[in-house]
Amino acid sequence: MKKILLNATVILAIGLTACNSQKTTNPETKKEEKMEISNKEKVVALLKSIETGAQEPVGYINPNKYIQHNLGIADGLTGFGALLQSLPPNSAKVNTIRAFEDGDFVFTQTDYDFFGPKIGFDIFRFEDGLIVEHWDNLQEKPEQPNPSGHTMIDGATEITDLENTEKNKELAENFVHDILVNGDMSKLAGYFNGDNYIQHNPNIPDQLSGLGATLEALAKQGIFMKYDTVHKVLGQGNFVLVVSEGHFGEDHNSFYDLFRIENGKIAEHWDVIETIIPETERQNTNGKFNFPD
Repeated sequence: MKKILLNATVILAIGLTACNSQKTTNPETKKEEKMEISNKEKVVALLKSIETGAQEPVGYINPNKYIQHNLGIADGLTGFGALLQSLPPNSAKVNTIRAFEDGDFVFTQTDYDFFGPKIGFDIFRFEDGLIVEHWDNLQEKPEQPNPSGHTMIDGATEITDLENTEKNKELAENFVHDILVNGDMSKLAGYFNGDNYIQHNPNIPDQLSGLGATLEALAKQGIFMKYDTVHKVLGQGNFVLVVSEGHFGEDHNSFYDLFRIENGKIAEHWDVIETIIPETERQNTNGKFNFPD
């Protein structure tokens, strides 16, 4: 059965565009509203309105330019009416746990329940205060916590260390390159404060030693996780999101890894791993990893 990962923003946009087609808005009022709300707040409101049915947040999307990178959904806004209709009324739940802003980008981590429970990372790009581009990664939400009792979304949420944003982005990117792309395990310990490490992957326990033991166990079963390319690094303060492409076992995957940095070391980690659908099943040609320079 074809697996369709629905983007919350897109679903909302189609329904609300239709609802708003007969409404007129005072241009000055709309301009004032845009000045009073940040891009991060716009994204959170847009995602939440998929649950509440609020109509105003659809205005945060540029109706003339919306580039979609979820490969299971057609480009733009007009091709999604049928998908919206397939969503049972009042069934969606959306709870954005973390939201960050990096230049023209906003990235979020959200607990979704539409067509089944999922954890998702979404990335939105803005131009002139409007959303013009979207990427995401979605994973089925496990019923049980990981071996250390953590879920995919609990843990620290406070954004700090803003003055070290670029430094923290460099640290996280170097970690992914050194360890996950190049496999240089001799550098592993240098990225952590001893064995201290909080893990939210549903299958891996806390501590650096827990990560090593899990990877070793998988290797003994002939299952290897290999990152091939880092495509985008976004961050705000002590949180950094790294978007990568690679393989987990035989699957071609998209990896979204969120790191919390503390005193120059990786202290906490969340991730979402999504299998990339074959070209024959894709609904757009925008690419899963096509980010602007």
